[in-house]
Amino acid sequence: MGKPWSGRFKEKTEEFVERFTQSVSFDKELAPWDIRQNVAHVKTLLRAGVLSKEEADSLLKGLKVIEEELLEDRFEFRKELEDVHMNIEAELINRLGDVGGKLHTARSRNDQVVTDERLYIKDKLSASCELLRDLRRVLVKLAERSVDIILPSYTHLQRAQPIRMIHYLLAYREMFLGDETRFINAYRHADCLALGSGAVAGVDFPLDRFYTAELLGFSRVCRNSMQATADRDYVLDVLYACAVCGMHLSRLAEDLILWSSEEFGFVDLPDRLCTGSSIMPQKKNPDVLELIRGKAGRLYGNLFSLFTTLKGLPMAYNRDLQEDKEPLFDSIRTICDCLEGMKLILEGMKIRMDRMRNASGGFTLMTDLANYLVHKGLPFRQAHRLVGSITSLLLEKGRKPEELTLEELRSFSELFDEDALALLSPEASTNRKNTYGGTARDEVLKMLEVAKREEGIS
Repeated sequence: MGKPWSGRFKEKTEEFVERFTQSVSFDKELAPWDIRQNVAHVKTLLRAGVLSKEEADSLLKGLKVIEEELLEDRFEFRKELEDVHMNIEAELINRLGDVGGKLHTARSRNDQVVTDERLYIKDKLSASCELLRDLRRVLVKLAERSVDIILPSYTHLQRAQPIRMIHYLLAYREMFLGDETRFINAYRHADCLALGSGAVAGVDFPLDRFYTAELLGFSRVCRNSMQATADRDYVLDVLYACAVCGMHLSRLAEDLILWSSEEFGFVDLPDRLCTGSSIMPQKKNPDVLELIRGKAGRLYGNLFSLFTTLKGLPMAYNRDLQEDKEPLFDSIRTICDCLEGMKLILEGMKIRMDRMRNASGGFTLMTDLANYLVHKGLPFRQAHRLVGSITSLLLEKGRKPEELTLEELRSFSELFDEDALALLSPEASTNRKNTYGGTARDEVLKMLEVAKREEGIS
């Protein structure tokens, strides 16, 4: 089979053009979904009276054989046939003769590729959401074992206030819950049938597009043939969702990289998920976490590369749109690998609660002293200034807040009483943060129950 458009041309295509314009080297990933679409299209053409029963049966049998060869990795793709669609069609024509050439009736590769991509996205996002749920379940189970582990929170990467480890873990669980919402929204935007739009203007055959949508599992049918073939917003939605999820994974990875360092020592990472140095025998490097952090930039790049491709395109289809596939495939593979890697890390790491607890006191408790004075009637700004003076004095003398005596506190303010000394405990500090969403023990236990219920954990 020659080029499908060769009737218009008198010269043989330059080898460079074939090499430069081909997409089968990467869009062959769409082959299973192209088969599904072809099957539905044959049934729709039969329903419309465009194909006879015998022709449709022959095409369906031929597609079944090719599908089996694809599953067994026996199908040979040829770059001179440009893309996955023409490779499958050409093989049908080669095996079935002229009836194979009827497959492309009432269809363009413009609406064909969009349909394949939308099917691919729906399946892949369903799998990505399941990986997200697996990661969140690991976070919740780890959180349940971390209720009474106290650690310092950080702002500006400086110790801020004591929190409970469960509070930290459930914070990331909330982020990943938002990521699933973004994946679901991207799924919904992709859940629209483009087939039947033709090249740009629709088709002049009596296709029942709603029947095709039912066969392929689409909830809606694209209402405008130009928009259907020109649009790649549904791909941008996927790339955006992957980029945001990658950012969240990168932030968690950064925390764990820091925490696993000798300077922090908050967690021990499993040996099986780390690597060593080729020159320094003592090293244990968090390579999986570093790559998760690094791949966030890749996910951003995929998003912005397609933004840039789309921004100057005239309506409707242009060959530039071929550039949407590699970023799409890469982002979905990358985010799935990162989710799996983070799940393994969290399942295998050990929390060093003694190191966390030892880092949780000291000057992280000074806000509690200021708030104590506020409860006694002192305006917050005055309390802040006064406790800042106490902090300065302690730093100057190399002492810790826990070493303060009541006499020393009262030398700064007569509002301090004996109960002020009880404030200087990380556990007491966390338990005073008892507003909804706070880190108090009672509150985090309530949030744990919510998380377990939402994740289906008994």
